[in-house]
Amino acid sequence: MFQRILVPTDGSDITAKAVDTAIRLAKSLNARLYTISVKEPFPYSAISEMQPTPPQEFFEAQERIAARRIQDVREAAEAQGVDCEAHTIEALHPWEAIIEHAQRMGCDVLVMASHGRRGVTALLLGSETQKVLTHSKIPVLVVR
Repeated sequence: MFQRILVPTDGSDITAKAVDTAIRLAKSLNARLYTISVKEPFPYSAISEMQPTPPQEFFEAQERIAARRIQDVREAAEAQGVDCEAHTIEALHPWEAIIEHAQRMGCDVLVMASHGRRGVTALLLGSETQKVLTHSKIPVLVVR
């Protein structure tokens, strides 16, 4: 059925549920697992001299955080005997990076977390998962 599964991670508790589900799914299907953590780009402004954090320091911090997130997924997968390929990517819109990465890796399903927001809250806050659901041509399994 599914042979290449992508699970994005932001390190949150809700994402941990999606990671666990993706690992169990990959194990049951003998599938390959991929994980991605999307890094924020540096918030350049017109007054760049006023930035509280120098760009290089910002990039290094973002990479450390993202690397830790994917390493956690990798370790959890390997503990269950599941192969896991991990990547960090910088993108302004995480949902676009997730879809593009899934296509690039040839994934046939995405496993993502949902915070379960409804109504006006969901409309105002938006959701990377909702945006992926709206734009992805690849099936998306949403974990709550």
